[in-house]
Amino acid sequence: MAKLLIVDDEEKIREMIGKFAAHEGHETMLARNGKEALELFNQHDFDVVVLDVMMPEMDGYETLKRMKEIRDVPCIFLTALGQEYDRIYGFDIGAEDYVTKPFSPKELMMRIKVILKRKGTDSSRIIVDGLVLDEDAHTVTIDGKRVDLANKEYELLLYLMKNRGNALTRQAIISKVWGYEYDSDDRTLDTHMKLLRKDLGSYGSYITTIRGVGYRFEKED
Repeated sequence: MAKLLIVDDEEKIREMIGKFAAHEGHETMLARNGKEALELFNQHDFDVVVLDVMMPEMDGYETLKRMKEIRDVPCIFLTALGQEYDRIYGFDIGAEDYVTKPFSPKELMMRIKVILKRKGTDSSRIIVDGLVLDEDAHTVTIDGKRVDLANKEYELLLYLMKNRGNALTRQAIISKVWGYEYDSDDRTLDTHMKLLRKDLGSYGSYITTIRGVGYRFEKED
């Protein structure tokens, strides 16, 4: 998906946004203040910055101004400020959107999605830690190294990662990967899952078996 920079001086908010963003398949980096944000911004290219306004030492407005001097990037401000002047000022210095605290993480993810589509930066990558599946390129990399999967293993991984966190029945998986007309017993699916887990190395543990149901792809705690 996309690479996001999350900046907020409240740890719980940073982690909450990061968790929801990861669930959406985004890669995230977190900063607790403007100084840390600028250091990361100088070292990495981000598709969207989610930036708190009220921070000590350097507020979000000044942080965004300095970022814009380096390169242009879409920014969503997070703030407890709700006055019209504050919103207008944020837009004047280059913010794309403005979310007032308290906010819904799901709504924030939707706003990010809208920005990515508008800017044309929404990619086909699904990222979970060091495991990256690029649907457009039809590739899988683990910690930066290319992994060659058999076609059925790739399709299984794609379906699992797109539905991460959800319990998928055996029949649903078989129907999606092999087609509705496919007539197979559980052993065929189990064999392919075993091969996929082996190819994924340590990330194979992200594929969990749900007894009597099927499988689920989920990040380890």
